[in-house]
Amino acid sequence: MSGSRVTRLSSLGCALVIALNLAITQRLDLIFDLGFVGICVAGALLVHPRDFFRVGVLPPMLLLGSSVLLSIAFRRSVAGPGDGVVQGVISGLANHAAALFAGYALALVVLGIRHRVMQRRRGLDRRGQVMFDEQQFYSNLAASPAPYLDTSATPEEKSTTVVGSDPQSPESITASNQ
Repeated sequence: MSGSRVTRLSSLGCALVIALNLAITQRLDLIFDLGFVGICVAGALLVHPRDFFRVGVLPPMLLLGSSVLLSIAFRRSVAGPGDGVVQGVISGLANHAAALFAGYALALVVLGIRHRVMQRRRGLDRRGQVMFDEQQFYSNLAASPAPYLDTSATPEEKSTTVVGSDPQSPESITASNQ
């Protein structure tokens, strides 16, 4: 999927996990944390390779956006009753730092593995250099016969054109050696 589609689906999934968690416990807790980690990993698995960067920076932005919205709309789900909006955002980020770390780390690991697999399929090593290991690309190399060259022109014929002559005129001089 494209990066924008994965971003939209991740935001929607995060909103659904928040709604489910708030409906059950009135506060964000382990349900949100597990859902958040799952959303981060799913985004890394679904994104198109050209948008790896976008999904690589998505988890912190997703948690920050969720904390800001909850701090404005339903502050007691992320902070204490007397806390302000800024304190609610900070509390939301601090209380779910473990989920952020786990989701971010797993998403980056998944993206790294996908990138490495893509490089291998293109025949590149870790530095982006072309690999010369033929065994990797030709599975039946050991059982294949050696290539050979068969020519049918015998004896070899050589031709020489005299410099300064016009090749299209009949007076052009060509010598053949055998």
